[in-house]
Amino acid sequence: MKIKLIPIIGLEVHVELKTNSKMFCGCKNDPFGASKPNIYTCPVCLGLPGALPVPNKKAIELTVKLGLGLGCEINRESRFDRKHYFYPDLPKGYQISQYEKPFASGGELKFRIQNSEFRIIRVRRVHLEEDTGKLLHRKIDGEEVSLIDFNRSGVPLAEIVTEPDIRSAQEAKETAKKIYQIVRALGVSDADMEKGSMRLEANISLSEIKEKGKRKKEKGELPDYKVEIKNINSFRFMERAINAEIERQEKILESGKKVQQQTFGWDTEKQELKPQRVKEEAADYRYFPEPDIPPIVLSDDWILKIKDQISKLPEEIYEGLIRTGIAAAAAKVIVGDRELAEKINGIIREIKEIGDIRDIGNWALHHQEMIKEKPVDELISLFKQGREGLVSDSGQLKRWVKEVVEDNVQAVNDYRKGKEAALMFLVGQAQRLAKGKADVSLVKDMLSSKLSSDL
Repeated sequence: MKIKLIPIIGLEVHVELKTNSKMFCGCKNDPFGASKPNIYTCPVCLGLPGALPVPNKKAIELTVKLGLGLGCEINRESRFDRKHYFYPDLPKGYQISQYEKPFASGGELKFRIQNSEFRIIRVRRVHLEEDTGKLLHRKIDGEEVSLIDFNRSGVPLAEIVTEPDIRSAQEAKETAKKIYQIVRALGVSDADMEKGSMRLEANISLSEIKEKGKRKKEKGELPDYKVEIKNINSFRFMERAINAEIERQEKILESGKKVQQQTFGWDTEKQELKPQRVKEEAADYRYFPEPDIPPIVLSDDWILKIKDQISKLPEEIYEGLIRTGIAAAAAKVIVGDRELAEKINGIIREIKEIGDIRDIGNWALHHQEMIKEKPVDELISLFKQGREGLVSDSGQLKRWVKEVVEDNVQAVNDYRKGKEAALMFLVGQAQRLAKGKADVSLVKDMLSSKLSSDL
């Protein structure tokens, strides 16, 4: 008899913070804009003997802001800890991080599923640490070598850790997207996943659902193992990686064996899991308080000033758009860009009386940049002109989508490698063929479906 299993999933989301200098030194924080490797380095971020760290106040402020945006309690007293592990991109042999006393803890993410049901995913903690260097694998003179670029070493890195409340790969993707939207709305990071300034990790295990009288215990118990998938740079890839891991664990458990606690990567070219190492426990890192940095005490006044900087968050903006009549698919895109959302809300306030507001959402999807550049009164005039003659015939849209996919091989490949922006480029190409008259939400869905089914 096949056992009934339920996924138990938690996320760790790493976000490089938008500061001028690194976490514990004065080196420039611009690892992606550096003209060559190892130019933004000093004795502190290279881990040289005798160099002492000095915490970056702006990084702490952004971490507190992120914690508040996630509904966390801000801890008035925090401290940094040493997390020990030995890897070439970690020059000191330990990472300055936080363990027992992070800056923020006990928050939650609330979002809507299928336009009606709300899910709440608890946030365990938001802590601050330094990023590692970057390994570059190259072939030089016919020999495989690994090089290290320390421009990223010491960049301030906030880590958001959820509780294991997630129950599917799709729910994990939605949770990660919600964190991304909040990070962008707060302005704490550009969260560019292609570059690596936002990185996703998932911890997955499976729990057997046991009968309890006539009722099933649907939540499942927390297993005594977890498998981690590290450093994923795409929401779609994370969803695929989690589904692949769930399938792998199901086969092991159904055969009567035990799942080994270990770490995987995700091979974007082969679209498969790649074993890395046996997963460590917290005790393996030998955490202890960082002796060179005293405990950090935050005042109520300082926390309140940071809180006053936060206006409406994406979930509140999203709910407002839904209430006005904007379709959920369009609302999700609009809330991802605060400037766009403000303009759309401005249009809605002035245009309610003329008809179907749903058209505003569809119109916004293929005029995003133009909407951000023009004043509201001009946008209203353009909207009225453009809402006539919108093409939604599925046959015609499919023909345009087919032509776009065949003529833009590079963009198709980029999308399949995780570059989400490539999808909107393809949507734009379809709009060019349609002379701006295609129903963008339908085109986007068709393209996404076709590119996924062709894999």
